[in-house]
Amino acid sequence: MSADLAESLARMGIRDPRVLEAVAEVPREAFVPERLRGEADADRPLPIGHGQTISQPLVVAFMTERLGLTGSERVLEIGTGSGYQTALLARLALEVFSIEIIPELSARAAAALAAQGIRNVHLRVGDGAAGWPEAAPFDRILVTAAAPEVPDALVAQLRAAGRLIAPVGEVEELQQLRLVEKGAAGTTLATDLLPVRFVPLTHAGSGADDLR
Repeated sequence: MSADLAESLARMGIRDPRVLEAVAEVPREAFVPERLRGEADADRPLPIGHGQTISQPLVVAFMTERLGLTGSERVLEIGTGSGYQTALLARLALEVFSIEIIPELSARAAAALAAQGIRNVHLRVGDGAAGWPEAAPFDRILVTAAAPEVPDALVAQLRAAGRLIAPVGEVEELQQLRLVEKGAAGTTLATDLLPVRFVPLTHAGSGADDLR
């Protein structure tokens, strides 16, 4: 089924062969609730509980492609969710640090990632807007929940020559998927890529907990 999804995404414009290979290798059905597994390869978001969704495959692949991963990067992901995007990043990067604010989702994602034999991922329960400062800087940062602006803490944790992708805008409105590129001198260039709709980036009132 995942091979069919990869072929479908290629027809829709995804070109990076490494991204398409990762999509073909990672079974999306392993990251959705059992009752929805028959719909796993549909190009639409699906509910995963707690008011959250697993994103539309085309958007996931587009965001991943625009990160420009070569296999040597350390990536910070904000919003582990189901763990599907995490699994793709893990196959394309050297190391992934992923933060999820909902403990139940983080635990479920940890189990799904372990079942897929993925070992180069570090998970944390906490406020994604604060990032993971003790592990910074990161070569790439991917945010999978929307905020009115890209959090300053995340931009600060992006390495020079790094890339950050995040949905920006109000929750009730159409958002923009924004690419932020940081120059060698620390200056940033922001480019809006396409309109999207993501769940909101929520904030925690307590500290973070590492899971592995």
